[in-house]
Amino acid sequence: MVIPEFTLENVLRIYFYIAVFATVLFVLKLAIFTIFGGDSEVHSDFTSETDADISFHFLSIQSILAFLMGFGWMGYTCIHQLGFETQLKPFLISFCVGVIFMFLNAFLMFMVRKLEKNVKADKNTSLNRMGKAYTSFAPNAMGQVEIEISGKLTVENAMNATDETINSFDPVKVVKVIDGLLYIEKVK
Repeated sequence: MVIPEFTLENVLRIYFYIAVFATVLFVLKLAIFTIFGGDSEVHSDFTSETDADISFHFLSIQSILAFLMGFGWMGYTCIHQLGFETQLKPFLISFCVGVIFMFLNAFLMFMVRKLEKNVKADKNTSLNRMGKAYTSFAPNAMGQVEIEISGKLTVENAMNATDETINSFDPVKVVKVIDGLLYIEKVK
């Protein structure tokens, strides 16, 4: 078995192959994420499945690829373009740049995940608000109403709180909310 010599030229090739390999995988992973959507991370990544805002996915496949990409391209640049004559300085600089790429990728993924956060609608915000009947309501009966809850227009189940019939598309007002059920009356 012949062990290759770690000449500057061989080290340059190693950096180049690492950079190309990581860049191709990184771009493929991003393309798959873009085309198919959703969370493209494998569940065996070192991430926590919590609902907290601090779920910082540092050791994911994507951030490791980002590290290798930054490490490889910076090592290649240090030797090929900047003309470093030793192997230690390019390695240290490449390692630091790789860590920066890793942190940057993890931070960007964290920010993207914050955009996916679903706002839980608080039905109590609909109290005394106007809406319209989505279905017809018999006296003291259930139906559906279209109303704005927590800034989002939605269709919700509601109860007619009066002894009169409410027709579809009639304007209504929420008079009380009990256990998430809206009680409405017709606006005259």
